[in-house]
Amino acid sequence: MESELLALKLGWTGMLLGVISGAIMGLFFHNENWLGGYGSHQRRFLRLGHISFFGIGLITLFYGLSIGPMSVAPEHARIGVTGLAVALFGMPSICSLTAWKKPFRHLFFIPVLGAATGICIILFFSS
Repeated sequence: MESELLALKLGWTGMLLGVISGAIMGLFFHNENWLGGYGSHQRRFLRLGHISFFGIGLITLFYGLSIGPMSVAPEHARIGVTGLAVALFGMPSICSLTAWKKPFRHLFFIPVLGAATGICIILFFSS
């Protein structure tokens, strides 16, 4: 699958997963003490994971829309979309793991590097 189409599908997948994860969490938000209350560590990280689906999904959509007009070579485009896929699925996963056990926070560099890879491909490998 070409990188543009893959990025667009991944971006829209992120949007869908953001909606689904928000709907699932929304079933429990009426309970003020759910996961220790609104400001608890667990609840904050689950919210962060939910919103990261939308944020990284948007970055991935813009990436897919930018590859062609910015003349990114196919081999570079593949690297960027792979990095963004790591970020799209890694960030919410690590947020959830961190909500469960705090030491998982040390893994945040993985999705951050993935997102940075995609962004750097657009910035530095386009014509």
